[in-house]
Formats: sequence, structure tokens, C-alpha cells
Amino acid sequence: MSAGSVSSPSPLHHRPFLLYFWGRVFANFSRQIVAVALGWQVYELTKSPLHLGLIGLAQFVPTLLLTFYAGHAADRFQRKRIVQICQWADGTTAAVLAWGTMAGWLDVSHLYIAAMLFGTTTAFERPAGLSMLPNVVPSSMLQQSTALASGAIQFATIGGPALGGFIYAVSPGAPYAATAVFWLLAGLLNGAVPVARVKSTVAAPTWKSLFAGVGFVWRNPVILGTISLDLFAVLLGGAVALLPIFASDVLHTGPLGLGLLRSAPAVGALIITVLLTRRPLQARVGMRMFQAVIVFGLATVVFGLSTHMWLSLLALGVMGAADEVSVVIRLSLVQLQTPDDMRGRVSAVNFLFVNASNQLGEFESGVLAALVGTVPAVLIGGVGSVLVALLWMRLFPSLRNLQRLS
Repeated sequence: MSAGSVSSPSPLHHRPFLLYFWGRVFANFSRQIVAVALGWQVYELTKSPLHLGLIGLAQFVPTLLLTFYAGHAADRFQRKRIVQICQWADGTTAAVLAWGTMAGWLDVSHLYIAAMLFGTTTAFERPAGLSMLPNVVPSSMLQQSTALASGAIQFATIGGPALGGFIYAVSPGAPYAATAVFWLLAGLLNGAVPVARVKSTVAAPTWKSLFAGVGFVWRNPVILGTISLDLFAVLLGGAVALLPIFASDVLHTGPLGLGLLRSAPAVGALIITVLLTRRPLQARVGMRMFQAVIVFGLATVVFGLSTHMWLSLLALGVMGAADEVSVVIRLSLVQLQTPDDMRGRVSAVNFLFVNASNQLGEFESGVLAALVGTVPAVLIGGVGSVLVALLWMRLFPSLRNLQRLS
């Protein structure tokens, strides 16, 4: 993971990116806080783990059904307005949840409806937000900007759940009220991003145009190799889903220890974000991506074998750092190698792959752990990630030999 010898200008000195970045920070904090509040409130009302799983499903199904149409919309309409409308819709939903909770009329059916609304807006916001970034910064800043934007997610992942739990302890309706304000601010910031309005050449959706992103990815071996590598590596290396078992039965720690374990990958990702922002990757980026996935797999094996808290935290931090290298390269490649009028639909394919790998990865880890045991399941996943990286190096030589993101 070597970097070039010359640092690039920082996107943090670029006003359009600052507006985009802080809008992303407020939006991601909101999603993390709402996830904590929704989960806790559903369990308080139902005392049923099944309902917790169904709330997650209620958010995932709209994403699955609407992603391709959302990608088409991102190529047809002004992207920052799509992001802004989605964030204000989220804020309105959160405000209604705050009202219902404080007034006492909210029940579990309202929470399911809210979860479906959040899933719907996510389906539209993510492709539009991802494909908007190359219009916000020059291509020379894209790698650093992608790292910072991804770092905003990691920062929210670390601080959002803790903040949400603290606010919920004050009042069950308070987290929703806070996120309503955060989403309002996010929408204002994104709406203020100065993006040149380009007249779209994308017509009304047809079956062919809706799935044009799939065809583009299939015909481009670099993008196909990048997205599919991430899909299978995350699918196999889903150790995070089993952290409650490791915390309780292997490391013999409590809720605080579990919180530290959950935060460790995001801490590692934040550290590598700072490094990539200051020293972007300048050469052999394809090989760096494969190396990052191999390191991710090896760190997963170390985590699976560890019986010491410090070593488990270190392994999870390395996993998060390696995954962040892969994420930055993947997102940058997808944006730079895709024409602007296709970025929304290709970003939708990328988002669907990533979302599916996270969801299915948790499912795969749970099933495998039930069949062969928790530790063997993690070890199999880690070794599998390494083998996938080695196989993909042979299957996608154009990605392996890629020198620069530009």
C-alpha cells in the first residue's frame, strides 16, 4: 500500500466538497442514531428478536426493489436535488416518529412503515450521492475525497450508536427529534453544493435503460472485477456478525467489550482514511486492492484464533483498515471509469452488490457458525477471502495490472 512521494491538494480546502462532506456527516449520524432508536423501541414494544430481524428486512426490501430505478433517476435528474429531497423526507419521517413517541400513540406498525420509508429514501439517495461526488471535485482530488467521504461513514459508525443510546436514555423521542434536525441540515448543505447543471440525455425509463448499468459493468472487466471482488470478500469475511458470540463465549467480556469490538474496524478505517487523504495511492492500485483483500482475510483468521481482547481489537482494526483501502479504490475506479450519464446506474449496481454482500454475509456467517461452530466459521471465511483474491488476480489481469486510478 505504498503511496506517492508528493501530496495532493486537500479537498478540505475546496468549498463545494466541504458542503458535500458535512452534509454526509449529518446524514450518516442520523442513520446510525435512528438504527439504534428503532431497534431498541421495537424490542421494547414486542420483546421479540423476530421483529428486530423483520425491521431490517423492511428497510432492505425497498432498496432491493427500487435500486435500479433510483440509479436511472440519478442519471436523469439533478443529483443534489435527489439527495436533498431524500434527506428532507427522512427528516420528516423522524419528526413524525418523535411526535408519535412523545404523544404515546406510536405502535410497532408505525415503526415498520418508517423503516420502509427509510429504505426507500436510501435506495435513491446512495446512487445519487455517490455519482454526485465527481461533479463536486476535480478528478485529481477524487481519491482523497472518496477517502474522506468514506471516513464520514466510519466516524458516524463509531459515534452515532453511542450518541443515539445516550439521547434515547434521556427520552425515547429525543433521538428522532435530533435526527430530524440533522437531516434538515444535511439537506440544506447538499442543496448549497455548487454543481453545474448539465442537461440530461437520459430519456424516460425502459427495461433496457433501467438495467444499462448492469450491462456496462459486465462489459468492463476492471469495474466487474472490483465490484465482484468486494462482494465475495465481504460475503465470506462476515466475522462482525458473530461478535456477540465472540465477546461472550471466547473473550468473556460484557456489553462494553462488545461495543469496543464493534468500534474497532471503524477506528482502523478512520486511521487509513487519514493516511490516504494525506498520501494518496499513486501506483499499482490494482495490486494494492488485491493485497488489501488478502490482508483483510489474514486479519480475519487472526481474529478467529485470538483469545485475547487486545489481539482481537488489533485484528479487527486491521480488517477495517484493509477494507477501507479496498473501498476507496473501488469507489474511485467506479466513478472515474464510468461516463457521467451512466454513473447513477452503475453506482446503483455497486450499491446493490455492497448491500447484498453485507446482508448475505451476516446470513452466511450465522448459518456456517450453526453448522461447524463459531471459530471454524470465521477461519473458513478468512481463508476464503484470501483464496478469492488470489483467484480474481488470475481472472481479472486488467485489474491486477492497473497502475493508476486516473
